[in-house]
Amino acid sequence: MPLVTLTLKRNRPAEERRAIADAVHAALVDSIGIPADDRFQVVSSQFDDVIYDPAYLGISRTDDLVMIQVHLSTGRSVAQKKALFAAIATNLGALGIRPEDVLVTLVEIARENWSFGHGLATYADVPPPHLAGAA
Repeated sequence: MPLVTLTLKRNRPAEERRAIADAVHAALVDSIGIPADDRFQVVSSQFDDVIYDPAYLGISRTDDLVMIQVHLSTGRSVAQKKALFAAIATNLGALGIRPEDVLVTLVEIARENWSFGHGLATYADVPPPHLAGAA
């Protein structure tokens, strides 16, 4: 149920954009149990439209910056969120992206605020199977 927006500071070849998207999705599946077929992502390269501080909080960032915003249902623990952040950085690191150039934000949304089609509030009455035990 996540909706992921990947914003890349610099242009990258299509294969590299896909590899970045794959790495982020794998982190979601492996660290917080998102079903493998629950994949909705938007990838864009923004060039000069991405404005960032290259040294905020003492972290040295470059134009290889990858900004990741994940909209997902509420209910994950802080430990799960930390595991997700670490998995994303590790997976992107395997692609040669420095962890300093990975910025992730999570936007939590109540389950009843999702519609996956047919004009229905998909999870308003019944949680998705992978979260059936979560309150």
